[in-house]
Amino acid sequence: MRILLIEDEKKVADFVARGLRAERFIVDVAGDGTAGMQMLGDCEYDLIILDLMLPGVSGSEILRHIRRGGKQVPVLILTARDAMTEKVAHFEAGADDYLTKPFAFAELLVRVKALLRRGPANRASVLRVGDLELDRLSQQVKRAGKRIALTAKEYALLEYLVANPGRVFSRTMIIEHVWDQSFEGL
Repeated sequence: MRILLIEDEKKVADFVARGLRAERFIVDVAGDGTAGMQMLGDCEYDLIILDLMLPGVSGSEILRHIRRGGKQVPVLILTARDAMTEKVAHFEAGADDYLTKPFAFAELLVRVKALLRRGPANRASVLRVGDLELDRLSQQVKRAGKRIALTAKEYALLEYLVANPGRVFSRTMIIEHVWDQSFEGL
């Protein structure tokens, strides 16, 4: 699953991205609001983790842009702003969850998984093709009931293909969905 992290604090962004990648997520990182807006237009994401206090375009503006555009992608606000009025305002603007800094990575991870589990109504958490079963939440793959160990990239590629049966993909489409923004294709 592909996550966009829009966070201007480099240490926080590196920490979150590294942790999520260790959990086998594809993570693109935008260091400011302008870059985040650009990346939103370039790719479809399964989840967005959004800081509010960003240079360029604010997180609040990005959230409004996402919801005005009709996108149903889950948005988790990750911010130092902890006032109840801020939380209420952002939930009313369309945020799906709100986590204040400082935070424990374990809590962030369970919130990410919960949001992905809810996801858009048309997203099944377990995908099946014949005797192949792919569980998006546990990121486990089984064939005829026997677990198959995959690398993170193998899993991401298989998930992309299984989630889109009967569809033909170009090399560019696969690279854009399975690899992060820093990948330099051949």
